[in-house]
Parts: sequence; structure tokens; C-alpha cells
Amino acid sequence: MARIYYDADVSPQAILGRRVAVLGFGSQGHAHALNLKDRGVQVRVGLRPGSPSWEKAQRQGLEVATVPDVVAWADIIAFLIPDTVQPKVYTEQVAPHLRVGQALLFAHGFNIHYGTITPPEDVDVIMVAPKAPGHRVRELFTQDAGAPALFAVHQDATGQAHELALAYAWGIGCTRAGVLETTFKEETETDLFGEQTVLCGGVTALIKAGFETLVEAGYQPELAYFECLHELKLIVDLLYRGGLTYMRYSVSDTAEYGDYRVGPRIIDEHVRQTMRDVLRAIQDGSFAREWIEENEKGRPWFNQKRQEEARHPIEEVGRRLRRMMPFLDPVEVDPEKWEV
Repeated sequence: MARIYYDADVSPQAILGRRVAVLGFGSQGHAHALNLKDRGVQVRVGLRPGSPSWEKAQRQGLEVATVPDVVAWADIIAFLIPDTVQPKVYTEQVAPHLRVGQALLFAHGFNIHYGTITPPEDVDVIMVAPKAPGHRVRELFTQDAGAPALFAVHQDATGQAHELALAYAWGIGCTRAGVLETTFKEETETDLFGEQTVLCGGVTALIKAGFETLVEAGYQPELAYFECLHELKLIVDLLYRGGLTYMRYSVSDTAEYGDYRVGPRIIDEHVRQTMRDVLRAIQDGSFAREWIEENEKGRPWFNQKRQEEARHPIEEVGRRLRRMMPFLDPVEVDPEKWEV
């Protein structure tokens, strides 16, 4: 049984006496910086000159400076910028300013695990990975609650890395909910696997396949949208609160029967074998190499696929229906600019 750490297991002084540089002010960056500030931690946000987030962070009462300046100032450097840009920022703006005894903190283990960032041996390397989007991490914190998280120690140069990681998790509110110890390897591989096979890749492919099957059979696209996408939230909410059993308790007996009888036909041994193949590609690094190469080329396939998916019929139908349901607080994203 894994051990879960809570507020009572943490020494807040391990973070309250440190200076934290938060690199980036996006989803996770803004949440970490504001939560730490509210906890009484000295925080500065590191951004590139001219970043649109510069004034946004200042309006939130945070000190902002360039990445090299905050790295030179800080005891802890939190990498909360996208995985794909971290190696370049590390090499050019962080590494030249590192000193003995500092700590590098990550919210995902990708670059450390796959070796695209190799820190010197005289700094701590730790991870605190909230299991929630940044806006939710912030929202829960302001409600005197917290998001659960994972934490790990990759390199303990000071002998205090474990204590520091837990204290950082306390600083952003995660020990209110509980944090579980893992490794950079385990977090990275399970995170990528979950995203690809279930949470993102698996779910979206399943939704589209169901929608397309109904439409091809002559059913109205609007009904197909409701049955295969819209109602998914109702099921996920039940799963979130009480697991598979509570979901099955809550739906009709007919739906439960269909779950048992048809689910294994959809997710059959062929799908399970594909999942094993996906996991091997994550474990041996081939997925990481493929993704890194795609970024080095300027993301030609990725950008084209993003725009193609945004034009899928289920998206066209969905946009029209969501505009008729303002109570959903619907949003629209421009796939070419990736802006809301």
C-alpha cells in the first residue's frame, strides 16, 4: 500500500525559508505562484521579455523578472513551462546561473526521465505533479481544499530533497488532499500511457467511432452527439465520485447489463495488445524520440492533425448545439491560434 502524505506530515519551514522562481505563468505556473504567495513563500515569476503574461502576473501582485534573473535569485526553480521548450530554456537561461545547493522542481518527469535535461550533481532534482489542471489547483486552494499530487526525488544533493518536495506540495495546497510518492520514471510512463490510451487518445477515438457509426447508420447527428459525447460528463462525474461501482449503481439496469456484455467486446484482447505496444513505446523512449523529432521539424504533422480534428463533423454539430445551451458556459477554440 502506497503511503499518502498530508499536512501533518510536512514541515512548512522547509519552504517558507526558501525563495522560489516559477518559470512560466500558464495553467500550472499561475496556480503554483499564487498559491505559494498566499502561503507566505517568497515567489518571483520568470518570463521572457515581452511575454503577454508579464503584466498579468504583476496584476496578481507577483514580482516578475527574466528567467536568468530569477534563477540567480532563487533557491528553488520550478519548471512550469511546456515540456517541449524546457530543454532549450534550461540550456540557455537556467544552467549558466545554477549554483550548488539549489533545487530544480518539475511538475512532470518527461525531460529528466528521457535525458533531455541533465542537471549537475550538486543540485536537488524533485517533482510535484498535481493531479488536476492548474485552474483547478488554484480554485481548490482558494476554497481551503487542495488537489491530490504525486511527488518524487530524482537527485538528493543536499540531503533535504524529500522534505523540500513535501513542503512545496504543502505550499501549493496539495497535502490538504494527499500526495503520493513515486519516481520520475513511474510518473512519466504512467502519465503518458493514461493520456494516450484512456484519458485523451482512447476516449476521443471511442467518441468519434460511436458518433460515426450512428451517423453512417442514418441516425441524426444531433442525437449521435448527445449519446456519444454530451452524456459522457454524466458518467464521468459518477466515476469521479464513486468509481465503477457507483456509476453502475446509478445508471439503469439495462445500461449496466450492456456495460458487462458489450464493454469487453469493444475493449477486447486486440485493444489490450495495442495498449501493451503503446506502453512499450513509452518505456523504450521511442514515443519520446518521435515527439521530440516532430517538434524539431516545427510540428508539421501535429499542426495539420489539430486542424483536421477541429473540423470533424462531431465538432461542427457540437458547436451548434452548445450555442443553444448557454448554461453549459460553452467555449470555442481557434485551432489555428489555439486561443479561446
